[in-house]
Amino acid sequence: MKTLFPSNKLIIFSFFMSFIIIATAQKKQTVQLTDDKQRQEIAVTINGNPFTTLLYNDTLYKPVLYPVYSPGQQLITRGFPLVPREGEPTDHPHHQGIWFNYENVNGLDFWNNSYAIAESKKSSYGSIKTTKIISVKSGKKAELKMSANWIDHNRSVLLEEHTTYFFSGNEEERIIDRITTLTAVQDVFFNDAKDGMLGLRVTKELQIPTIETKKFTDDKGIVTTVKAIKDPTINGNYITSEGKEGDSAWATRGNWCLLYGKKNNEMISIAIIDHPKNIGYPTYWHARGYGLFAANPLGQKIFSNGKESLQFSLKKGESSTFRYRIIIAGGTKRLAKEKLDKLAKDFAKESE
Repeated sequence: MKTLFPSNKLIIFSFFMSFIIIATAQKKQTVQLTDDKQRQEIAVTINGNPFTTLLYNDTLYKPVLYPVYSPGQQLITRGFPLVPREGEPTDHPHHQGIWFNYENVNGLDFWNNSYAIAESKKSSYGSIKTTKIISVKSGKKAELKMSANWIDHNRSVLLEEHTTYFFSGNEEERIIDRITTLTAVQDVFFNDAKDGMLGLRVTKELQIPTIETKKFTDDKGIVTTVKAIKDPTINGNYITSEGKEGDSAWATRGNWCLLYGKKNNEMISIAIIDHPKNIGYPTYWHARGYGLFAANPLGQKIFSNGKESLQFSLKKGESSTFRYRIIIAGGTKRLAKEKLDKLAKDFAKESE
């Protein structure tokens, strides 16, 4: 018994130290928000390291979070068109960082608007213009409140947007909670469409490997060709809460969807979590292998092959709130289903 006792003490000590290490790794880090009013940018850093930046200048067709970094300081967002990088795709110039909008609001396309649209066709597109940065608070869970208007080509307002971002993180994870309330300034109809609502365009390494060039058509018949890329660093994959993987995740429902893959030896996990109070819950996933990762609760007809339809509308003065959590994790393994289920459960409770 005397010879075993020190070993038992060593086991207990080792267990205690492991617990301390894990607890330290999961400790929330300080998030600093820095508002550059002249440049119309709000930088988000975590423990001094860049995480993302809210770009809200008037030259953009919508406010975006760009760029976005993993905990290991890998860029997870595509550079094009804001800061193009050699060897990456240059399709869909409206895919910029992380954004929130929709393809068909009173017949106006907010999703596909970009510098590439000819002036003669601009009247068919809408823009989202930031009206005010309401508050900026740093801390363990930083908070950013802003307002914006969804406008037509003549700057008439369809919707008023009030969005709150919460940013938090630890050594292994970064979290963005986005709570957006849309209030109708006039009667507004969201026609059931494919392209929406919360989207991000990822770095090429997180695309699904493919050798086939594909063409994609929007609701106005405009065809975009996405070329296959022969690149051994491309290794991404999707998996949903319902077990759908790869390209099969597209047009399926789930309360979360995960995109994961390696970049420079860091295993990166990007998850979007839906909220039970959101309309259309659980959302359909507009998750494309070429790097578009989006949650679209309003476009149900195309995803269900006509079996479902959601013709969502707001009367003047009515509001609807959309809640999403985005997790960006690093390390040696992808986020496990059990962890994602817990994060989804926690998000549902926090935003009740």
